[in-house]
Amino acid sequence: MHKYRIEGGIPIRGTIAASGNKNAALPCIAATLLSEEPVILRNIPKIEDTGVMLLILQALGASVEKIGEHDWKIDAALIRTSDIPATLSKKIRASILFAGPLVARTGKAILPPPGGDVIGRRRVDTHFLALQELGARISVDGPFTFTANKLVGADIFLDETSVTATENAVMAAVLAEGHTIINNAASEPHVQDLCNMLVAMGAKISGIGSNILNIDGVKKLHGTDFAIGPDFMEIGSYIGLAAATKGSITITGVKPKDMRPLRVAFGKLGIRWTIEEDRLTVDLGQEMKVNTDLGGMIPKIDDSPWPGFPPDLTSIMTVVATQVEGTVLIFEKMFESRMFFVDKLISMGARITLCDPHRAVVSGPCTLHGDKLVSPDVRAGMAMVIAALIAQGESEISNVYQVERGYENLVDKLRSLGARIEQVELDE
Repeated sequence: MHKYRIEGGIPIRGTIAASGNKNAALPCIAATLLSEEPVILRNIPKIEDTGVMLLILQALGASVEKIGEHDWKIDAALIRTSDIPATLSKKIRASILFAGPLVARTGKAILPPPGGDVIGRRRVDTHFLALQELGARISVDGPFTFTANKLVGADIFLDETSVTATENAVMAAVLAEGHTIINNAASEPHVQDLCNMLVAMGAKISGIGSNILNIDGVKKLHGTDFAIGPDFMEIGSYIGLAAATKGSITITGVKPKDMRPLRVAFGKLGIRWTIEEDRLTVDLGQEMKVNTDLGGMIPKIDDSPWPGFPPDLTSIMTVVATQVEGTVLIFEKMFESRMFFVDKLISMGARITLCDPHRAVVSGPCTLHGDKLVSPDVRAGMAMVIAALIAQGESEISNVYQVERGYENLVDKLRSLGARIEQVELDE
């Protein structure tokens, strides 16, 4: 185990390549269970969460082979068990993504309650309701147990626009008998990646990218060779870092259409970038001034289902706003504990008023000072890294395991940009 020691106040400059989308890699790894033929997944980020998902595959009986720096060959022809080990399930919330493909492929899935970030209540009800609509029987006495003699297509209306529930429903429906409609479906780029991978495996899905998915079940899926798209959450984090440190950055491997919701939100803070093909550049000399709403009203940066601003970046926007002239309201609607990390920013000198568990008013610019910090979750942890790189003096961040669950080679990438960050081993 280690922590980060960071010396702040130094603008970052340089070029990095975007990593593969973590939130696409996780369901795509689970979806390999749907075929008895080998599947090759490319551009898988080297992070803790993808490592745990691959270990779960192996525990279920799949063959997992690394064939490149970010490429894996998975052969799930033989599945020994439908019981996911509790030691692995508790490490990652995405373990619930194995429910859909396991019950579709084997008729059974046994899943201890999943772990993951502690950012308030995270419902699993929508997963259960969707799978029940397709014919699964579910028991929650002890481990979650899903069983089905067969799955049958249904007209499903999700009670919330849940990304992972949509993914579970899609993975179950592609092998269900008959036609399925998923209404109020999530449409994020990672959901689109999963659907496009399944189509490449022989699934029949229409409406990809919309909130209504139509699926005609097939008897079996074949193998494929599929590349995961870029991680727009990581890209957004580095855009914020470059602007907040008054630096510049070029990020390669960007998908321009994924950046449109981010451009609107960052634009409210006076932050702009250019894109040429797949190269995004944040130049020096950003305006860094809040663009008020009509009549001089305080603007709001709030999250919503795609194509709205992604909730995973509200933590990043909060710390970036401390370096921007003016006042802005950050409104995080989904998780009641995600904004509680701002007390650490306040201790560093930020002018933030936490109105309630979902809303924070940020006024800037202000000078931050180094501090001892603890990462509570992936995105707040990255926000703390950015705060430390802005701050005058030295900061230490512990529990960085949480950050590294979502950001590939973070320390090496930051060093390549000129950041002064080192890993320090913790005493036992």
